[in-house]
Amino acid sequence: MTPSPERVRAIALTLTGWPSVTGTAGEAAFADKLARYLEEIGGLDVWTRPIPNDPLGRANVFALKRGMGAKTVLLAGHFDTVPADDYGALMPLAFDPERLLDKTIARLRETGEHALALSDFESGDYLPGRGLLDMKAGLAAGIAVLEAHAGDGNILLVATPDEEDRSAGMRAAAAQIATLAKEQGLDIALAINLDSIADDGDGSFGRSIAFGSIGKLLLTAFVVGREAHACYPFQGINANYLAGALLNRLECAPELAELTGPEIAAPPTALQAKDLKSGYNVTTPAQAWLYWNTLQHKRSATEVLEIALRLAHEAVTSAVAQLDARALSLKQQAFAGDVPVLTFGELAAGLDLIAPATELARSDLDLPSRCLRLTQEAWRLSGRSGPAVIIGFGSIPYQAVTLGDATLRRRLIAAAGPAVNPIDYFPGISDMSFLGRGSGGLETAAANTPIWGTSFALDPPPGYPIVNIGPWGRDYHHWLERLNAPFAFAVLPGLVQRVARAAFEAD
Repeated sequence: MTPSPERVRAIALTLTGWPSVTGTAGEAAFADKLARYLEEIGGLDVWTRPIPNDPLGRANVFALKRGMGAKTVLLAGHFDTVPADDYGALMPLAFDPERLLDKTIARLRETGEHALALSDFESGDYLPGRGLLDMKAGLAAGIAVLEAHAGDGNILLVATPDEEDRSAGMRAAAAQIATLAKEQGLDIALAINLDSIADDGDGSFGRSIAFGSIGKLLLTAFVVGREAHACYPFQGINANYLAGALLNRLECAPELAELTGPEIAAPPTALQAKDLKSGYNVTTPAQAWLYWNTLQHKRSATEVLEIALRLAHEAVTSAVAQLDARALSLKQQAFAGDVPVLTFGELAAGLDLIAPATELARSDLDLPSRCLRLTQEAWRLSGRSGPAVIIGFGSIPYQAVTLGDATLRRRLIAAAGPAVNPIDYFPGISDMSFLGRGSGGLETAAANTPIWGTSFALDPPPGYPIVNIGPWGRDYHHWLERLNAPFAFAVLPGLVQRVARAAFEAD
């Protein structure tokens, strides 16, 4: 039996009414609220599992509906949301979609802004609310499917916190699910992530089943120059100059983009670039720090690092040649030597960084800043002198994942039906990276991420066949976040049921 739209809507509004902004007490309290709610449904085995060493005491929620046999479909989703400060005067209603709707329409009519949003809301097909689209409507569909399930196979729901920050919930859940499957005799035939997709058009893209998810690596460069007085710049080499060459070469570099048919894993873009001088003086900067957001479809961390090293070497070699030409044109002494390009792993080989890494793990610095501090310490302990460029990674890697089974893919496409758009990759960073069949290279990522093992830990993903099927809407992470309600409440649950049934029936 397919859940009724009214039932799915009621679940979604209930979940949205429990504020759970990442890093807040509301997020920490959500797991117990959800567990009690699921227990009241009846017919489910419900439990929570704490996230190890989590300072907020957050937990994952599991609910199992047993059917016949060992085959199990895993339904996964996160319950944390981004903050609601952007709602301004409407913030008290941010978690109450039905009351927020009328107030939002009134505000948009008064200001005359955001014509598309106003048209959407006036159509009656869209509901606002922080977290309704991203992604409590997806969780609601999963709960409704769990509630209605009967027959062959088992449905296991896992709801996790912290997707909007460091995915602590799903990183812990991956190991918990594997242990649970062994203990309970569950054979995970398919994992369905229930996250939302944005679509500013007619919804044809939003009505998707994604057979994988893009990956993300934060590529870093620690640049060491050779200081010089500003009146004698050719006596050294400016770290900012080298950093600028790297910025120019790597920004939107096609070598680090990936195309799969019409789908793109976007090329890198710099998220930070700064020299490390503490204040004004007339000495050129000795050090600089940069990092880039990089996205992947199939590439491993090893491949990304190899490409980045090549591009960095090209950049600094060209920069030195240009500087030498300028020196000669001014009858100055040209820079003597080259600029070595190393990996962090090469720099840190043989160095004892455990004590400073452990101390940094207790700090409130963000992960890239911790990586900078530890790279600086490694540089100091190495006894090297500049210039040099050290390439590494600065945060938790999100592996690209893919279903990896052409026969199962065809079966799931047939079950989804012609109204659903098959795509290769979920276009946003998602918790799928910690469950699916990953692109690999974690050993390379570990060796070249300074804080690996102290500020975070990451095991290889269990490698479940995984897809994303979720709601769609517009403007998530914005005060006009809105859910296409007819699809989320009336279509999505049945779609999830059909795909789950196809997984149960597959050989």
